[in-house]
Amino acid sequence: MAGFAAQGGEYGTTDLLRLRGRIRDTGDSIVRLRFVVDSLSRVEHLLTTDPVTQERVARERFGMIRPGELLYQVVPADSDSAAARP
Repeated sequence: MAGFAAQGGEYGTTDLLRLRGRIRDTGDSIVRLRFVVDSLSRVEHLLTTDPVTQERVARERFGMIRPGELLYQVVPADSDSAAARP
């Protein structure tokens, strides 16, 4: 009887502690996700407004070059042996 009273019935002390832990974990997840969203918002702003960032991404991601520049591609030595295999 004393154990039942300490637990508080259907939703007892252990349930309360478990729920508080879940609330804390959910709050931590919200903070992390807000940080990610803020970072992505900054990147989106730079990609849409900053010419230097746009050029960097165009060069790094898409291999674009300016007129008059030469593009050199370095091929790893082991890529030839992988292509020669049947």
